[in-house]
Amino acid sequence: MGRRNYQALRGVDLRIEPGEFVAIVGPSGSGKSTILNMITGIDRPSKGQIMIAEVNLNLLSENQLAHWRGAEVGIVFQFFQLLPTLTALENVILPLHLRGRRAKVHGKERLERALEHLRMVGMDSHAYHLPSELSGGEQQRVAIARALANDPPIIVADEPTGNLDSQTGEMVFEIFRRLSSEGKTIIYVTHDHDLAHLAHRLIQVRDGLIIADSN
Repeated sequence: MGRRNYQALRGVDLRIEPGEFVAIVGPSGSGKSTILNMITGIDRPSKGQIMIAEVNLNLLSENQLAHWRGAEVGIVFQFFQLLPTLTALENVILPLHLRGRRAKVHGKERLERALEHLRMVGMDSHAYHLPSELSGGEQQRVAIARALANDPPIIVADEPTGNLDSQTGEMVFEIFRRLSSEGKTIIYVTHDHDLAHLAHRLIQVRDGLIIADSN
C-alpha cells in the first residue's frame, strides 16, 4: 500500500491582533485543532511560517519552543488534563515549578500566584481538593487557572466546553470573555455556534480552508 498524503490545512492566511477574542468553528476533521497546534508550536507547517509577536516559530528548536510556549501561551483542553494525584492548587502551581529558575518565581510567590489564579476563576475555596472531588465545570476552571499560571499573553482553548452541560459551558465561556476584556488574546475552538457568536471574531473552517471570517 502506498503512503497517502493528508493535507490538514490549505492556504491558511490568518492574522490575529493582540487582545482579540477569536472563536474558530467547524465540523470534526475540518482543521480547527490543527490551527491551534500551529499557533502553539506543537505542529510545524510544511509550507509558510508562523509568526507570534515577531517570533518566527519555524526557526525555534524543540527546546526553544518549549520555553517559548511555557512563557507565552496557556493551553486549555476539552478533558481538563489535571493530574489526578495533585490537588487543584498543586495542578496550578505545576507550570510555575516547571519554569523554575528561568521564571525567577520562588516557592512562596508560586503559592500566592496559584491561589490568586484560582481566586480569579472562583475556585480558591477548592484549592486543596483532588480532581476526583470536583465537578466537570470545576475541573475546567482549575484547568483555566493552570493555563494562566505563568501570565501568558495568549490563551488557546480546544473545545473547553465540549465535555460540559450548556449552563456550565456558558459559565466557563464567560471566564474567557473576562480574560479578553483584561487584555488576553483568546483563541477558542468550539462546536457550539451559539457561544462562538459571542466572541469578537468568528472564523469558520471546513476541509482545511477558512471559509468565513467575520467580526
